[in-house]
Amino acid sequence: MMPEWAAKSAPPRRRVTTNSAEAVVSAPPPSAFESRLIRKLQLRLLPFLFLLYIVSYIDRINLGFAALTMNKELALTSQQFGFAAGIFFFGYASFEVPSNLLLHKLGARIWITRILITWGILAALTGFVHSAQQLYIIRFLLGLAEAGYFPGITLYLTYWFRQREQARAVALFLTAIPATSILGAPLSGLILDHAHWLGFSSWRWLLFVEGLPAILCGFFTYFWLPNRPAEAKFLSAEEKEWLLAELQREEHGKLQHSHDSTFRALASGRVWLLCCIHFGALVGLYTLGFWAPQFVQSFSNKFSNTTVGLLLVVPQVVGLAAMILVSRSSDRRLERRYHAAAAILAGATALAVLGTTHSPWLSLAALSLLAAGVYSYLGPFWALPSEFLTGYGAAAGIGLINSIGNLGGFAGPYVIGAMSTLTGSLSRGLMLTGIPLLVSALLLILLRKDPATTPLA
Repeated sequence: MMPEWAAKSAPPRRRVTTNSAEAVVSAPPPSAFESRLIRKLQLRLLPFLFLLYIVSYIDRINLGFAALTMNKELALTSQQFGFAAGIFFFGYASFEVPSNLLLHKLGARIWITRILITWGILAALTGFVHSAQQLYIIRFLLGLAEAGYFPGITLYLTYWFRQREQARAVALFLTAIPATSILGAPLSGLILDHAHWLGFSSWRWLLFVEGLPAILCGFFTYFWLPNRPAEAKFLSAEEKEWLLAELQREEHGKLQHSHDSTFRALASGRVWLLCCIHFGALVGLYTLGFWAPQFVQSFSNKFSNTTVGLLLVVPQVVGLAAMILVSRSSDRRLERRYHAAAAILAGATALAVLGTTHSPWLSLAALSLLAAGVYSYLGPFWALPSEFLTGYGAAAGIGLINSIGNLGGFAGPYVIGAMSTLTGSLSRGLMLTGIPLLVSALLLILLRKDPATTPLA
């Protein structure tokens, strides 16, 4: 007797419609069996990965909220704060590729558990620093500990989802970024306004308390996260058979013209071009993450930390909605480059507005456009590497792209801090950080449509 998936699903076929100069490929409608299985994978894996990324992103950017009171206590200039925020990414970049290769070799369960526990300890210890130098050191070590986490999860998702589902899977996972601020911004503001326990400053409590969940989640990860579909107890034998067959079919197609070794991936011009694109995009993402609280506070000296946190919910909600809509459109059309380019262009426009306007409400609208742009770029962009990388090549290539790209997390915050110290205003720095986003959008538009990106019949 034929299994249900073989009986009810037709072989996948491509439907091509011509739209301007380039063909747009739409994914065939999934069978009932397919839809149920993909839904099961999403419900079993993505909520937990979503939770882990909330924990990660809080520990990465809560320094932006701590700065509202920490900078004065530690006598930090804007330039020193920008350096402290950005030096995290030097530690992060230095161990990114080795970390991803170890994840591919040892398995996600063991390696992600290690990452979570070590970064949770260091994140909590950040609340005990007493000088700019100590802050620099602990932030660098925190980046080193967290290295490989995001590209590791991106690689992990390729073990479970086909190319046609990857943009949405990555975007659903990364909705944790705006969700972190929707939940964390008001909470951080409340902690800063009210937590003055045992003689410690509220910013110290903020950093200490928000580091503890990573340690707890690390222990839970070891028991909850299966390494590969073959180990998944929540899948039936029939579901495993279908999923493994589909993933192997895609791998076979990529191997005909892909970079399947570490060396070939690291030497690939396409990989390095994606590195440059991601660098420019993350300048905008971390400008939003680290400087938005201080920028919103500059609207009025009457704003409390709690008010700042509540106002920052608005752009995050807009960004969350845009992220989901753009990723769905990208998966439906099986198109990545133009979706990502349009999103980044929106972010560059928003930074230009932020650098020229003095209206609080127009600034809030521009922050919302910036969030929509930099967040909705992520899903389509991270579907690009898996179109031509596989195996250890995927581990190395994704690690390198994220490693180089995240140096934009240093460049953006540092440039804004340096310009703010020089001019006494955030405006000039915000305008400058829009330039890398424009370059990234242009590179995405010019990115050659690799033969490996054509879905297999």
